[in-house]
Amino acid sequence: MNKFSKKFYLTGHAGKMECLLDLPEEAPRGIALVAHPHPLYGGTMENKVTQTLARTFVTLGYATARFNFRGVGESEGEHDRGHGEVDDMQVMLEHMQEQYPGLPVALSGFSFGTFVQAQLQARLAAEGKSVQRMVLVGTAAGKWPMPSVPEDTILIHGEQDDTITLQMVFDWARPLEIPVIVIPGADHFFHRRLNPIKNLVIQMWDRNN
Repeated sequence: MNKFSKKFYLTGHAGKMECLLDLPEEAPRGIALVAHPHPLYGGTMENKVTQTLARTFVTLGYATARFNFRGVGESEGEHDRGHGEVDDMQVMLEHMQEQYPGLPVALSGFSFGTFVQAQLQARLAAEGKSVQRMVLVGTAAGKWPMPSVPEDTILIHGEQDDTITLQMVFDWARPLEIPVIVIPGADHFFHRRLNPIKNLVIQMWDRNN
């Protein structure tokens, strides 16, 4: 666990949720939720891409929260193929909005986490609620039924991703008319390619925000 991260617990629909909170030095300008990769393949909130996204949002001034999905670490319950995970992410969102009322909300995820966040965004949109912006890294297009996302979503993918190929992401993003930012030489886990993720998001974030 990062020394600047504060651990806390929430009660989700399947029991205890093990969570981490990272705060900027100044009063937060927004709330960011970060979702980790697939729990059945070793994904945790300590995943390097997930940590990179959390640090990125802290740098941008956001109160940033993440949690272990069901059955990971100290989180209770069993993997629910994204359904229960979205419910739990909404529990996290409601908690953060209670702690930091009135702030805009950013949703971010890596791999399976992009599926969870895209579903949450769609649920919120159906309720007439909007998010400020989304950041999806290693988008799970073609692996899971990804819903549509807003046109200003930042999509980042690795050139050499053989888990979720670039073609799969292009096929999903094309009708949405959302650009895909490709990091040359990066595999699915962005080994030795983490800094470009942070730099790209910081450079692009305040455009149109």
